[in-house]
Amino acid sequence: QVQLVESGGGLVQAGGSLRVSCAASGSIRSFYVMGWYRQAPGKQRELVASMTSGGGTMYAESVKGRFTISRDNAKNTVYLQMNSLKPEDTGVYYCHAVLRTLEDSRGDYWGQGTQVTVSS
Repeated sequence: QVQLVESGGGLVQAGGSLRVSCAASGSIRSFYVMGWYRQAPGKQRELVASMTSGGGTMYAESVKGRFTISRDNAKNTVYLQMNSLKPEDTGVYYCHAVLRTLEDSRGDYWGQGTQVTVSS
């Protein structure tokens, strides 16, 4: 059993900053990838940022230079620091992980999502 729990969403004015966190717990041996997706109303879920086990990162073009993904391996936690927020960044932010469990199976997991709202 693996759980991903997000926190840190909220309401912020345009130009402001927020940091969202995702803590993974349960039967985890190792991570392949952890990342963040978002879904705006009426739109498809899209990848925002991801980080591989080796530390490689990838960002959506729309957030490059404004968002930073990081992790704390000791806490099995991944963060997304969001600066210079824009109204179009509004959406539900979901944590995603591809990992290997203690039972030695590869699994794909999602958090429940946290709302980020940027007002203009």
